[in-house]
Amino acid sequence: MRYAILGSAQAVRADGTPVPLGGARLRALLTALALRPGRAVPAQVLVGEVWAQDPPADAVAALQALVGRLRRALGHAAVA
Repeated sequence: MRYAILGSAQAVRADGTPVPLGGARLRALLTALALRPGRAVPAQVLVGEVWAQDPPADAVAALQALVGRLRRALGHAAVA
């Protein structure tokens, strides 16, 4: 899997097939994680990266749902 984060964030499988990612928040999460490969990223950091100054009321639950969507799109092993 390759990740492109300049411009609109994209994921591309090894065979060159693009992975459909969906909305801007999912691409923001991918970008935040791709910039920190192999590292655990605290939930509050990811909330700040994805929602900036306007996080939802239950930001941690919203982040968990977003991570689930990203795992379904990329494969569970891609997002540890």
